Amino acid sequence: MIKIFYGDDRVRAKQEIIKNLGNDYEVLDGNDIEKNNLPTIFLGASLFVDKRKILIHDFTANKQIFSELEKYLDTPHDIILFETKLDKRSTTYKALKDKLEFREFKLPENTDFRIVFDIYRTAKKDGKKAIKMLEKIKLNEDPIQFTGLLVSQAIKDYAAHQGITEKRILRELARTDLQMKTTKVEPWLLVESFLLRLA
Repeated sequence: MIKIFYGDDRVRAKQEIIKNLGNDYEVLDGNDIEKNNLPTIFLGASLFVDKRKILIHDFTANKQIFSELEKYLDTPHDIILFETKLDKRSTTYKALKDKLEFREFKLPENTDFRIVFDIYRTAKKDGKKAIKMLEKIKLNEDPIQFTGLLVSQAIKDYAAHQGITEKRILRELARTDLQMKTTKVEPWLLVESFLLRLA
């Protein structure tokens, strides 16, 4: 089984991934996969199980390996490709769209970016005050998207001034983002923890 999930709502996508693969699965980065790795990934057996469960991030971004996917549709393994972006104009997508399950996970488009950036600027001076501001909006926001907006602002700050503080903030955001992807801690708790560490 191969399924392709795509979109910016990582929370809903992760829930669906767990529903399909369970909590114990291999995770691969499509950017690190080479063409000669594909038979091992899609057809190779594991020492411990006959049927592997694999999640691959950003597989379609690597056009060379994505174009080979049609050769592995009869894989005995359960494999989900999770894409942040999917080019529906590509020849490979058009060849596969009727052969595989594609599911989009899209975030609502009602975020007020100014509020997110106000919270970010406030957190740089007063983390507790930033958390109070966050409480007013978090029921209507997605923590993954919120973190993505924080990252975009932190990158802008770093581009303007590449100081120690800006580097530290980017490292903290990277750590928070990784925790969101790899732990079962409630995402808003991770965001609040980051805001407290920011000052």
